[in-house]
Amino acid sequence: MPEYQSTALILASASPRRRELLTGAGYEFEAVCPDIDESSFSAAGIEPVQYAESLALAKAKSIARMYPESLIIGADTIVDSNGMIIGKPDNAEQARQIVQLLFSKPHKVITGLAICRFRDGIEIVTHDSTTVYPKEMTKEQIDEHIKSNSWIDKAGAYAIQENGDEFVERIEGSLTNVMGMPMELLERLLDEFIHNK
Repeated sequence: MPEYQSTALILASASPRRRELLTGAGYEFEAVCPDIDESSFSAAGIEPVQYAESLALAKAKSIARMYPESLIIGADTIVDSNGMIIGKPDNAEQARQIVQLLFSKPHKVITGLAICRFRDGIEIVTHDSTTVYPKEMTKEQIDEHIKSNSWIDKAGAYAIQENGDEFVERIEGSLTNVMGMPMELLERLLDEFIHNK
């Protein structure tokens, strides 16, 4: 069991998938939704990794100011298609365009990860990247996926934990990273923090 109590660790996220991953790993934590406008972060002229890391840090910092004694985890997941940053679709038509693009060739899923604590100025920012090799989807499969609305609130308009066998041939890297929280990386960072504090 990780050496944290619920008041000591806060996940700056409203994502049920991230909460499930942390709970499944045995962490005790509180989840607080960060109050930031993601649309105000421009992706123009910035590398995908920098974009994901900057959003993760902004989420963590927005909560750290309110809970200065707690260790805050912020995360943001995007898809990198040949340098093009792809986030969550705004509507069904955009979701269709994203799926048609991503499932024609391999793409990367990048999760920016930030850990900070306001009290003592701790600020760690990093990321994980997983390459996804998709299966070719038929028009009928794409139509069915769009109708299902399972693309809503998903970076890249799909969720590997819900449709992995249908959509994905194989991945190189962390599966939990594709799900929204690179648990191997997070656990390593938290272990280092415990041992060095």
